[in-house]
Amino acid sequence: MPVITVGRDKLFEALGKQYTDDEFQDLCFAYGVELDDVTTERQQAAKEVAGTAAEAELSNQDDDEILYKIDIPANRYDMLCLEGIARALNIFKRPKECSVTYELADMSQRQPLKLTIKPDTALVRPFMVAAVLRGIKFDATRYKSFIDLQVH
Repeated sequence: MPVITVGRDKLFEALGKQYTDDEFQDLCFAYGVELDDVTTERQQAAKEVAGTAAEAELSNQDDDEILYKIDIPANRYDMLCLEGIARALNIFKRPKECSVTYELADMSQRQPLKLTIKPDTALVRPFMVAAVLRGIKFDATRYKSFIDLQVH
């Protein structure tokens, strides 16, 4: 099962509520996921560069975001990013308040887009899917989350 790392404060903002670590762990358990670890950016980076000069530099940083590492079931691809986790937990907590309606855009007046797969790519990836997302604004955090979703 993949372990997804999300910023606690950003997650709580998306959930619309502040939790203690124990309260959030209880929410995760009730939903069926596991809060695997609570760490900070500094601690996580120190583990990656343990014993180096960079570790001393990391200890001087003021910005130390608290990170939650959440164990996500292998079949829940929708929960592989902060937004997906928040959406799932919000629907779990308040199903009537969180209903979402998606709408397909009218593309009848636009030239259709075409996905071309080269024969050598088809040997490695015989099936391809593509989507066009319009009206999405990316900041650095949202962009990182989008890339993380694709990585997992």
